[in-house]
Amino acid sequence: MGRTAWTRVGAAAIPCACALLLLSGCTDNGQSTLDPHGKSSRYIDHLWWGTLAAAAIVFAGTMGFIALSWLRRRREGFPVFEATESRETGLIVAFGIIIPVVALATLFYITDIGVVKAVDAPGTPRRTIHVNARQFFWEVSYPGTKAVTANEIHIPAGVTVKVLLTSSDVIHSFWVPELSKKVDAVPGHPNTLELPAAKAGLYRGQCAEFCGEQHAKMAMRVYVDPPAKFKAWLAHMATPLKLSAQQNAGFQAFTQSQCASCHTLRGTSADGRIGPDLTHLMTRHTLAADTIPNNPGFLGAWVVDPQQFKPGNKMPKLDLKGQQLSQVLKFLESLK
Repeated sequence: MGRTAWTRVGAAAIPCACALLLLSGCTDNGQSTLDPHGKSSRYIDHLWWGTLAAAAIVFAGTMGFIALSWLRRRREGFPVFEATESRETGLIVAFGIIIPVVALATLFYITDIGVVKAVDAPGTPRRTIHVNARQFFWEVSYPGTKAVTANEIHIPAGVTVKVLLTSSDVIHSFWVPELSKKVDAVPGHPNTLELPAAKAGLYRGQCAEFCGEQHAKMAMRVYVDPPAKFKAWLAHMATPLKLSAQQNAGFQAFTQSQCASCHTLRGTSADGRIGPDLTHLMTRHTLAADTIPNNPGFLGAWVVDPQQFKPGNKMPKLDLKGQQLSQVLKFLESLK
C-alpha cells in the first residue's frame, strides 16, 4: 500500500477513534466525576470544567497561530510573520510568558484557595463510620453500634457522614467520585473525609491506589437511604446471629470446613478476622467487593473456587463436596 493510501486510511481513522473515545464515556456505572451529588464533588466538578475551558482556549489560540504561520509562510516554507521584529518579540513574550503565567497562577489560586479549602473545610457530621481497607475488600463498621458489613456502605440521606479511614495492610485509596474527593487509607495513620449526599440513590466507589494483584476488583457500593430506611437497616445489621434448629447442621459444616477460622458470625463461636464479617451475608447485593452478584449460583461458585473470579485474593480454594458443600451453602443462604 502506497504512502497516499496510508494517509487516507489514517485520515479516516482519526474521526472514528475520536468518536469511540467520546462514546466510551457514555456508560453510566454510577462512578462519574462529572455527575456530582455532594458538596465536595460539585467543587471538583466545577474545577474540572473550568480547567477544561482554560485548556481549550489555550489550545485554540495555539492552533490559530499555527494556522496563521502556515497561511503566511514564504515560498521557501519557513513561517515568517509580516511584522516588525519588535511586534514578533511582543507576541512571543505575551503568548509565551505572560499569558501562561497568568493562566497558571489563576488556576492555582482557584484550586488551592477555592476548591481545596472548600473541600477540606470540616462540616458538622452527625454520624461517623469506620472503613478499614483490606486486601481486597472494605470492612465497614458503625461506632456506637455492633453493625459490621463489607463493601456496601449505607448512609442516611440529608446527613453529612464522616468516614474514618484506616488500613490493615498496604496503602489503599477510598474514592466515591459522585460524592466526595479521593482520600488514602494509610496503615497507622487514620484519615478522614465527609460523605454528604442530599439525594437518595446508589453510588459506586473504587480503590484508587494500586494495592496488589486484585486492586482493580476492590470496589464498593454506597447506598444513600431515606432516614427511616437507614435506621431500620442499621438496627437489623447490629443484631447478632441467633442460630435456629434448622441452621445447626449448616453451622457445624461451616466450622468443620475451617470457614470460621477466617470469618466472623456475631453471636456464635466463629470469630475469624481474615475475611469479611458474614453475619448478614445475604443482605448484600454483591460478592468479592462488587465483583459478582450475590445469588445462590455465584455464591456456590465462589465458595468452591474463589480464585477463578479474583486470582490472588486471600480466600483459599476449599475442598468441599457433596453433603458438606450443600450444608455450607444452605447455611450461608440463610444469613439474612
